Amino acid sequence: MLQYSLRRILGMIPLLFLTSVVVFSLAKFMPGDPFGGEIDPSNTNPEYIEDMREKLGYNDPIHIQYWRWITNFVQGDFGNSTAHKMPVYDLIIDRMPNTIFLAIIALIITYIFAFAMGMYAGRKPYTLGDNLIAGYNYVGLAIPSFVAGIIAIYFFSFQLGWFPFAGSVEVGLQPGTWEYYVSRMHHVLLPALILGLMGTASYTQFLRNDVIENSRKDYVRTARAKGTSESSIYNKHILRNSMIPLITFLGFDIATLIGGAVITETIFTYPGIGLLFLESVNRRDYAVLMTITMLLSFLTLIGNLIADLLYGIVDPRIRLG
Repeated sequence: MLQYSLRRILGMIPLLFLTSVVVFSLAKFMPGDPFGGEIDPSNTNPEYIEDMREKLGYNDPIHIQYWRWITNFVQGDFGNSTAHKMPVYDLIIDRMPNTIFLAIIALIITYIFAFAMGMYAGRKPYTLGDNLIAGYNYVGLAIPSFVAGIIAIYFFSFQLGWFPFAGSVEVGLQPGTWEYYVSRMHHVLLPALILGLMGTASYTQFLRNDVIENSRKDYVRTARAKGTSESSIYNKHILRNSMIPLITFLGFDIATLIGGAVITETIFTYPGIGLLFLESVNRRDYAVLMTITMLLSFLTLIGNLIADLLYGIVDPRIRLG
């Protein structure tokens, strides 16, 4: 498994290189630049703007700009944000904990509901409960997350006042105190519920179908013939085999939740990587835009590797060579 992991990690290098070329090219092909999009020419000396473009190398040939960026990038120098006037590394480090916290809570919510509903629907197919769960799945797949977020804010924030509609923590609280952590959980819960529950539908349907399929296999008939209880059959035998499709999603969720948080964080004005990414696109903040895109690409490759490794743990019959 160690050799397999090393080969996969080495194989990521050319993929990340190709990704960097595409990301850099798309960023440079965007109309405008940080100065044209951020500064009003009528209030700023055009000569100063042109001097800044020359100083930052925006007037250099594109291959020279790429080489300068990629050589600095691999050395850990991600550049400076033209919009926030600070190093990109510090900016991402400041926002990353919020996104990770949101992603973890959303992932926990997703798997709790997916396992509960998927196992129930798989054990009792074509019943009223199964049909209700199927109806929820169809609604979850049909409604975009931004629509669900707006509806949730209207009802649970404005009408009922149960959750805050913006921010990650209440202003004025001292970090490290009990009130601070309670406030962070209070602020993250509603966006995490939207992000988690909207992603539950596909998980639930996969688990339900796999449980039904596995319940008809020979090893289940053998277990029933031996007098094994239905609870033990479903919880030990069927569940273990039905978890394999979900393990595939688990690896990809590392990047998917962070990437999917772009819309959710924007709707809830939650200060994380997703909101920062959208701001960087609107403000032509190339350094931030390219760094976050490369980060998501790297997390996608790592998630794929984790999914493959978890295959061998969940199902010992799978061998990674």
